[in-house]
Amino acid sequence: MTGSRWVVVVALAALTACAQLPPRPVLPEQHAIVIGQTARLDAMTAPLESAHAGQSGFRLVSDGTEAFVIRMQMAQRAERSLDIQSYIWHPDLSGMYLARELMRAAERGVRVRVLLDDIDARKPNDAIAALAAHRRIEVRTFNPFAARRGLLGLIGEATWRFGEINRRMHNKSWIADNRIAVVGGRNVGDEYFSAGDEFNFVDLDFAMLGPVVRDASASFDRYWNSVSAFPMKILDAERIGGEAQHKIEEQVAAHSDTVTGRRYAEAVRNDAGIVRMLAGDWPVHWSAHYRFVVDDPAKVLHGGAAPESEVGEALLPMLRDAQREVSIISPYFVPGEGGVRNLVTLVQQGRTVRVLTNSLAANDVTAVHGSYTRFRESLLRDGVQLWELKPLTGDLTSSSMFGSSGASLHSKAFMVDGSSLFVGSYNFDPRSTWLNCEQGVMVQSSALAAELAEIFARQTSGMHAWSVQLADGRLQWSDGQQRFDSEPMAPLSRRAQAWLFRLLHVDAQL
Repeated sequence: MTGSRWVVVVALAALTACAQLPPRPVLPEQHAIVIGQTARLDAMTAPLESAHAGQSGFRLVSDGTEAFVIRMQMAQRAERSLDIQSYIWHPDLSGMYLARELMRAAERGVRVRVLLDDIDARKPNDAIAALAAHRRIEVRTFNPFAARRGLLGLIGEATWRFGEINRRMHNKSWIADNRIAVVGGRNVGDEYFSAGDEFNFVDLDFAMLGPVVRDASASFDRYWNSVSAFPMKILDAERIGGEAQHKIEEQVAAHSDTVTGRRYAEAVRNDAGIVRMLAGDWPVHWSAHYRFVVDDPAKVLHGGAAPESEVGEALLPMLRDAQREVSIISPYFVPGEGGVRNLVTLVQQGRTVRVLTNSLAANDVTAVHGSYTRFRESLLRDGVQLWELKPLTGDLTSSSMFGSSGASLHSKAFMVDGSSLFVGSYNFDPRSTWLNCEQGVMVQSSALAAELAEIFARQTSGMHAWSVQLADGRLQWSDGQQRFDSEPMAPLSRRAQAWLFRLLHVDAQL
C-alpha cells in the first residue's frame, strides 16, 4: 500500500473513532408476564408442575431438527409472551421462518421481546430488521457498536473502545408464556438446526418446565433492563421498515412449495417429541436440585480487568468435588495453565477426566485450535483423555432436514460422577471466563447424566472422533481403524494458521 493510501486509511479510522452511541433513552423497567391458568401452555404444563411440586423438568435436546421444531411450536402456541435472547440470528431460511412465526405471534397479541448481541445485529439483516419494524415487537441490541457500518468503522472504534466492544453477550434462551424455556448453545441459523448445506453444528440445549423457567425469565429481565441494552430503533432507524417484513413473507412463501419448504413444514408437523409434548406426555426428567447460573450483564462494562465469570465460579466446585469422573464437551477448549492444573490434579487424585473438543479440521476458529495445542501434550502426558471431533457428521445429525454435511462441535456441557451435569453457553476458555456474558443450568439427575453419557460416548466413538494420544512422546490420532501422526484431514494452510496462533499466545482473547 502506498504512503498516500495509508494516510487515507488512518484519517478515515480517526474519523470513525469519533462515532458516538446515541443517548440511551429512559426506559421503564419491564418484567416477564406472570404465569396464568387459561393459555394453552398453562393447560399443558400446570398439571405437570403440580405433580412435581418443588421440582423442575429438563429435557436434553441434542437433535437439531427437534431444537428448531421446539422453538417454532413455542412461538405458535404462546398466548402471553415470548422472550428471546441470542448471540447470533442469521437471515437464512431458519432465521426467516422463526422471525415470521414471532411476527405472527405478535399479531395474535403476544408480547414479543428480542434481545440480541450486537456482534450480529450490527450487520444488514432482513430478519432482525423485520422484527424491529413490527409495531408489537421490541428488539434491543446488547453492548452496541457506535459505528454502524463497515469494517473500517469497526476498526476505528476498536482503537478507542476495544476493551468494551470486545465483551459480548453469549447467552441464548427462548421463553414462552413463562411456562417453557429452552437454553443452551444454539444460536438462530440453519447450521444450528441441522439444516446447513455445507456443515452443521453438533449442539445441545435444555428444554425446561417448572420454576427454573421463571429463573430464566428473571435472567432475561436483568439483561433486557440493563444499561447496555439499546432499542434497535434508535441505532438503525434507516434499516428498519416495512419492506423487511415483506421480504421475509416473500422469501418464506417462495420456499413453502419447494422441497426445502415442505421439509421444514413436515418437521414442525411431525416431530415425535413435540407430538408427545402437546399430548401432555413430554419426556422430561424432574429434579429439585438445579441452579440457573448467569453472569452479571455489567460484566461488559469493564474495559480492563473484570470479575471472573459467575458461571465459571459455579462450575469450578462442581468439577473439584468430583469423586470418580469428569466429562467435558467444549468446542473451544483453551484451558490455560490454571485449567490444566485443575484437571491434572483431579487425575492425580484418581479421577478420570475426559474432554471432547473440535479437531483442527472441524474447528470453525483456527486461532482457538492453535492456542489449545499449547496445552494438549501436557494434558495427555498427565493422564487427561482427549478426543477431537471429526469434520463429518455421520449419524450425529441423522434427522437433518437436508442430508449429511460437514460437522463442527458447538455443545457446551459438563458431567460429574454420573449424577450432575451442566448445559449452557459457557466454553472452557478465557473468553467465557473473563470477557463474555454466559449462562447455563446445573442439574443433579442421574437420568439426565446417563443421557449425556450416551451422547458423549456416541460423539467420542471412532465413527465420529479421533482419540488423541502420546506414543513415544509423539502425538497420534486414532479412530480404531486408522492412525495419523499429524492433524488429520487438515490442509497445510490450516495447520500453518494454527501454528502461528500457537506462537502468538493470544489465549486471553479466545
